[in-house]
Amino acid sequence: MATLTIRGFDDELHLRLRLQAARHGRSMEAEVRAILADQLESSPPARLGSRIRARFAQLGGAELDLPARDQAPRPAEFE
Repeated sequence: MATLTIRGFDDELHLRLRLQAARHGRSMEAEVRAILADQLESSPPARLGSRIRARFAQLGGAELDLPARDQAPRPAEFE
């Protein structure tokens, strides 16, 4: 198992974490594990292409005219 150390943890946030852990009947360490697991399991990481598309979507642009997927790839033509 890995160990994680968090430096500069805000006192107010620490208090809120402690109270939330108590409400859930867990230690603060178990509460942090539960929060991280919930966050990381609920949203699978976006694939690189999806992240690039999302970043540049606001710029607009035309859709590419791509060949149907049932066509075999062609070698590049250099003139």
